[in-house]
Order: sequence, then structure tokens, then C-alpha cells
Amino acid sequence: MSVHPPAGRVRIAAPRHLSDDAIRSFAIGKLRWIRRQQARLQEQERETPREFLDRESHFVWGRRLLLRIVEADGVQRVELSPRHLTLHVRPRTPASKRAQLLDEWYRAQIRAALPPLISRWASVMGVTVGRVFVQRMKTKWGSCNRNATTIRVNTELARKPTECLEYLVVHELAHLLEPTHNARFVALMDQYLPAWHSVRQTLNRLPVRHENWDY
Repeated sequence: MSVHPPAGRVRIAAPRHLSDDAIRSFAIGKLRWIRRQQARLQEQERETPREFLDRESHFVWGRRLLLRIVEADGVQRVELSPRHLTLHVRPRTPASKRAQLLDEWYRAQIRAALPPLISRWASVMGVTVGRVFVQRMKTKWGSCNRNATTIRVNTELARKPTECLEYLVVHELAHLLEPTHNARFVALMDQYLPAWHSVRQTLNRLPVRHENWDY
């Protein structure tokens, strides 16, 4: 069962042999949890749609920077400075291509930050990670496939404070030891990252990217 932003639509994946009545009963039993998740989604602030124009606000590792557009022939690239995120693009580059270039840059930031984090925490927690995937994810900050020992990380975390990425790594590695969010999982998180509750609250309070959500 999952609750999807922005409106809190509920999706249930169930074995084919289960009847509609059985699935309905399961959903009714989870009503309190569903309503809590929906309330959290409704309360979370959403960013206004980005147009990728000069002096527009963008975030990198939790810092607010002003976008600076430089139009010139040559290699398209992104440069980071203490106050600006500079996007070098060819003249008349549309907003969609500017967005794509910036998304690729955010993905590169995550790819560069992950190896030392995963190496450190995998050693501390005694787990082995097979592969790591970095991608845009609309409904999750990350996920874990315990059988394949793989984890997936949302590129959007490059826009959040660095401790949020570390929390996500520890969270997904803990799922290699315990697949559910039961008491053992909570105990593992408490053991390895005692401040995880606070970081999770920070992550859940931060504005999330505006999307035209499609299911």
C-alpha cells in the first residue's frame, strides 16, 4: 500500500488470488494510517513551478542560490558558486532543455556524494550493496531491493541538506537487514543514526518540487 502526492491517492498492490472484499478489508484496516499520510502530504509545502529564468531561486544541498543564465555557443554546463548556480546554454535553448541539463547536474552531484557514504555505512552496518541507481522519483526519496542488494536514490536529494542524503542511505541499508518498518528496523536506525527522527522531520517539512503528477 502506498499514498501518493499531491492529493494522497491510495494505491494497493495485491496478489491476483485475493478477492476485492479481502483487499477492501485490508484498506479499511489501514484507514488511520492512510489519513495520517494524506494529512502529511496536504500540509507539505510545494514549490512554485520553475521556469529556469535569470534570478530564479534554486537549491543545492539545502542552500538557496540564484540561477544565472549565460547564453553562448559552446559546451552547455552548470557551474556552482557560493551565491549562484550558473547555467551555460546555447542561445534560444528552451526551458525544457534547461531543466534537463540541471537535472543531469543534480544527478551527477548525487553520484559523486554516494560512494563514500555507502562505503562507510555498509562497513559499519555489515551489509553489501550490489548496485546503486540514481534517478528522478516522484513518490519516494529512495528504495531498496533486498534480494538484489540494490538501492535507488532520488536525484531531488541533491537539493536538500546533506544530512538528508546520509539519512536516506542509512535507511535503505537498514532495509537490507530488515525489510519492514517494524520495531527491529527502528532499533537499527536508533543504533546507527540516533538523530534520524529529526532528520526525517526536516526532510518531510521541506518544500517538495512542483510536479504534474501522473499515475
